[in-house]
Amino acid sequence: MITQQTALVALWFLPFAIPIGIWVAWSDMARMKIPNYAVLALVAVFAVVGIGLALAGVWSFETWAWRWVHLVVVLLIGFLANMIGAMGAGDAKFAAAMAPFVVRQDVLPFIYLLAAVVILGFTLHRVARAIPAVRGLAPHWESWTRKDFPMGLCLAGALVIYLAAGAFWGVGA
Repeated sequence: MITQQTALVALWFLPFAIPIGIWVAWSDMARMKIPNYAVLALVAVFAVVGIGLALAGVWSFETWAWRWVHLVVVLLIGFLANMIGAMGAGDAKFAAAMAPFVVRQDVLPFIYLLAAVVILGFTLHRVARAIPAVRGLAPHWESWTRKDFPMGLCLAGALVIYLAAGAFWGVGA
């Protein structure tokens, strides 16, 4: 067990998080924007699947309800970070939408995971944009020419990796 996330909960969330994560990563690299609909889709997944898990007795209604506090806390932190120019508004909103999926006891390991994904994602993105053949595959991507970095790539990647780790190595796996 490398995460406190239960394997069953992660298995239920993962199939929905993957396409939303791809959508977020792609649109952030292409347009340097994370669509609000992607943020709302992730929130809806937590709301609907989460309440379904509570009704099925996989976790308690109390657990589901308290996870919404994670969203509020991360949203407030994200808004403050956005106000001082540390992150984009879309990144802040998507990070907040991701927050309920992370078990409170996994916050520090998730931060380490996110840091590793950011280092890897930033490095690979910068190397890729320096290779003309790679840039030619998606010449319209705004992230190739902008100074700032498409954090949606790493935020989405970290969420999917976290849920996959939970599915394979979480509690009860």
